[in-house]
Amino acid sequence: MLKTTPFHSRTAPLVQGQAWRRWAGHAVASAYELVHDREYAAIRNSAALLDVSPLYKYLISGPDASRLLDRMVTRDITKCRIGQVVYTTWCDRHGKVIDDGTISRLGDALYRMTSAEPNLRWLTLNGAGMDVQIEEISSRLGALALQGPLSRDILQQVSPADCSSLRYFRLVETTIRGVPVTVSRTGYTGDLGYEIWVDADRAVTVWDALIEAGTPYGITPAGIWALDMARIEAGLIMLDVDYHSSHHALIEAQKSSPLELGLEWTVPEEKGPYNGRSMLRAERARGPAWRFMGLAVDWVSLEGLYARAGLPPQLPTAAWRTSAPVYRDGGQIGYASSGCWSPLLKQYLALAHLRAPHFAPGTNVRMEVTVEHQRLQAEARVVELPFFNPERKRS
Repeated sequence: MLKTTPFHSRTAPLVQGQAWRRWAGHAVASAYELVHDREYAAIRNSAALLDVSPLYKYLISGPDASRLLDRMVTRDITKCRIGQVVYTTWCDRHGKVIDDGTISRLGDALYRMTSAEPNLRWLTLNGAGMDVQIEEISSRLGALALQGPLSRDILQQVSPADCSSLRYFRLVETTIRGVPVTVSRTGYTGDLGYEIWVDADRAVTVWDALIEAGTPYGITPAGIWALDMARIEAGLIMLDVDYHSSHHALIEAQKSSPLELGLEWTVPEEKGPYNGRSMLRAERARGPAWRFMGLAVDWVSLEGLYARAGLPPQLPTAAWRTSAPVYRDGGQIGYASSGCWSPLLKQYLALAHLRAPHFAPGTNVRMEVTVEHQRLQAEARVVELPFFNPERKRS
């Protein structure tokens, strides 16, 4: 039986078409309205409220908490200050990614880690012999993502914290209508936004306060379909869609390193020992065999393929999560793993894994599309990620 999140009593009545999906054993909304257009528009134009409670969450504490995390992940945790959040990957000994997530430093020897997959066993194995306590708190902590250009204005209405001074990837302990919460300036939309962490038994009060204060600003509950479009525009990877955990991959070809995923910035060259360091150093020296890049599909080419079939262009109404081969000079040089039509950018976008040396920005390639049951190839151009990177996200 699927579990429900702490906000289910508020979200369930809003799901008009019963468009539910499974996320980490929980029932979450794919969309609240019959189509997700307005939910996506809220992310980019006003503010959207997303229930992200199914994330796995762990508290790591004790004298060796920093030591454990620093040995396990690729980022240098010794440089993470209290009140800071870092995004990171963690790898096996071969330098292949197991998972990615965030680590928030809540105190001198207290951290909260989030992940897409269960990681309690991996944390415990890495912490063997250390003076550290690892506690899974996934069910005890609700999480909301308040995302969009008006998210700060809404948050200021309900919290005494000065959100205008909260820097990107920083957090603050505050309250919302008297309920203790942690607010971090983070999110998965590539826009200005915050994530709000609250005890599960008081979560509904926080939801109600945000909806009440946000209604004049156009706040809109949003589901996974809208989130998927936003995260593709932001060039953000998704586990089990854009890459496989090395712990679950069936063959070596299904595994990826942080460098191959375009996340070399999470792998500092000068950092001390951690899982996979020697393999990642060797890979950096020789250059990755693959690279995760963006594809901008040429509209004239796409339109021409449909015109030859006597049809207008058929654009996907939702983001797709399938493998689409990518070609160059008559041979396959990679594959797209997810894509969408961007209403904001007016561009057909895809996220793709491309083999060296074909991933240089500006390289002309062709992506497979299906037109009236025929597999054809549309022209596309390799571009750096993200597609969308507004100044307000960091300012």
